[in-house]
Amino acid sequence: MAAVRPDVHGFWEAEGATKTFTHELDPALLQAYVSHGARILDYGCGYGRLTARLTEAGYARVVGVDPSRAMIERGLGEHPGLELVHQVELPLRERDGTFDAALLFAVLTCMPDDAAQHATVAELARVLRPGGVLYVSEVPIQRDARNAERYDAYDRGPGSGPHGTFTTPDGGLFRHHTPEHLRALLDDHGFTVTEERPGTAPTLHGFRAENLQLVAHRRVAA
Repeated sequence: MAAVRPDVHGFWEAEGATKTFTHELDPALLQAYVSHGARILDYGCGYGRLTARLTEAGYARVVGVDPSRAMIERGLGEHPGLELVHQVELPLRERDGTFDAALLFAVLTCMPDDAAQHATVAELARVLRPGGVLYVSEVPIQRDARNAERYDAYDRGPGSGPHGTFTTPDGGLFRHHTPEHLRALLDDHGFTVTEERPGTAPTLHGFRAENLQLVAHRRVAA
């Protein structure tokens, strides 16, 4: 495929690179689908928080990739033994079917643009083997008044995008999704959702939000 540069907001090279990420990996859910000998990609790894968790849990073949240089530099400082790679453009350096599993944790929320989301999920489908596992954690559309007001403010703005998009006072740009959007995005690129788990997680700014975790398998071509 031709090189694609998904739109990555500059926030992640500045204020965003200081944040503490919060979506929790469910070890039991992962172990139900992914063996300890699996080759795993943590895409959008940030500063390697979950890459490190996977290694500590006995997954020895893990690589983290992130398009933010500041995030990778922070990660290498905090976890010098991890394989963390800075790569802005897609495709990834790995060959088709390299990985048995991939994590995509709170990454789509940082990509408000539909084209960037499709390019990312398509690339993960390429590097996952048939039958491989994609473990996604995302933020659905929230139902509280604070978030509804943020969505409406962005909808009325000059650069309005998909509903659920909003900005934060420190310069962040985010998008929350309907579960239907997430399922359709995965389906479009050859994934079948196997399991869904709703929950909650702290936000980057000290609130609490609903989240949704999905486990999907890359379909095996007939």
